Amino acid sequence: MSKIEKFEDLDIWKGAKKLCQKIFDITNKEPFSKDYRFKDQIRSSSGSIMDNIAEGFERGGNKEFIQFLYIAKGSCGEARSQVHRARDFGYINDEEYKELIDGSVQLSKKISGFISYLKNSQLKGDKYSITRKH
Repeated sequence: MSKIEKFEDLDIWKGAKKLCQKIFDITNKEPFSKDYRFKDQIRSSSGSIMDNIAEGFERGGNKEFIQFLYIAKGSCGEARSQVHRARDFGYINDEEYKELIDGSVQLSKKISGFISYLKNSQLKGDKYSITRKH
C-alpha cells in the first residue's frame, strides 16, 4: 500500500493539469485568443479543476477533500460546456473538440471514482494510503 504524500501525486490532479494546459494552448490561437472574456472564462474553469483537487487534499480531512472533489467535478462540467460553445463559435476544430470533450469526460469519471473510493475507505486524515492508482 503506497501513501499519497502530496496532491501532485494524484492521477486526477495530473489529468486536470493536462486538460488545463491543452485549453491554455488552444485559447492562445486566433480567433479564440481575441475573445478575452470567453478565453479567461474557460481558462478559469479548467484551472479550477486542478486547484480544487489541490485545495481539498491540503485541507487534510477526508470529508472536506470529498467536498472539494465535487467542486472540481462541477468545474469539469463547466469547462466541457464551454468547449461545446467554443466549437459552436468556430474557435476550435473537430479534432480539438473531440480531444477536449473526451478528456473532460474521462477526468470527470476518474474524479467520481476517486470520490467513491474515499467515501468507502477508512481514510480520514492528512495522508491518504492508496492501494490502486486513480
